[in-house]
Amino acid sequence: MGASRIVPNRFADDSAAGRAFFTDVLGLDLAMELDFISTYCAPGHHGAQISVIANDPSGLKPDYSVGVDDVDDCHARAVAQELEIVYPLTDEPWGVRRFFVRDTVGGLANIVEHRTS
Repeated sequence: MGASRIVPNRFADDSAAGRAFFTDVLGLDLAMELDFISTYCAPGHHGAQISVIANDPSGLKPDYSVGVDDVDDCHARAVAQELEIVYPLTDEPWGVRRFFVRDTVGGLANIVEHRTS
């Protein structure tokens, strides 16, 4: 299992609220936008990202997201270590499979694998 990106998550009433700052001031590209999240990435460095989230459909506020190539394996290892699974392994309608786990320093991690159909 390998992590391909680690993304800090910021929360705002409007997920598009930071667009001018992230694109015009910092020069980031808009990598993904759904009704509840906008993700920006550094041009040519798609592992360098930041997300602005209005309301995650889980109802939770993960501190960061980690993109992995095998979320099922990562989930099994978290369970084997008896870590707290805060949001169950779920296939989301926007094309990701993910779960939330409490890390060992108290943060809430969104572990996600993008699925292609």
